[in-house]
Amino acid sequence: MTDTSIPSAEQSLDEETMPTDEAEETGAESAAAEKKAPAESDLFRQSEIAADYVEGLLDILDYDGDIDELVSGGRPVVEVVGGRLQNLIGQRGATLEALQELARLAVFRQTGSPSRLLLDVGGYRAARRKELAAVAKNAVEKVKEYGEPVRLEPMSAFERKCVHDVVNAMSGVESESEGVEPNRCIVVRPAAD
Repeated sequence: MTDTSIPSAEQSLDEETMPTDEAEETGAESAAAEKKAPAESDLFRQSEIAADYVEGLLDILDYDGDIDELVSGGRPVVEVVGGRLQNLIGQRGATLEALQELARLAVFRQTGSPSRLLLDVGGYRAARRKELAAVAKNAVEKVKEYGEPVRLEPMSAFERKCVHDVVNAMSGVESESEGVEPNRCIVVRPAAD
């Protein structure tokens, strides 16, 4: 008998990388993981399933939007563009994150496999990435100027990943997520020598 239960929020895959002790693999485990990576056609199928789900929600809400499904960076992506979609984003992307989880669950329900689907509405994620890059650069400047750690406000997994990416690209500093959801935040500090 196959387990078709829906994964809990703790089990779902998000944008933030796994903790280093879980992410480290031996060569054999890494090769096995590569073999298990979904084919691009499977990823595109996931984006189609999610797009159908989101289209159904838009119909129920009587919202107009164009939906694009694609594969980008090895993950399925659904983009919704159109006017009057701000309510689908919510405050600091909270509604968008919830819709993304629902779309991932729709994919799981049809495929039986968890999805790393990324949902974007009205280009919110690209705009937020730019804002977060500025926040990260400002924190790095403060750390380099004063030599003291800087704690940022709590952020979603997507936001933390964006900040970690910017900080990791800079020399002399490092970042680490601390705390428990929904108050998980990033601390930027001088790099250990």
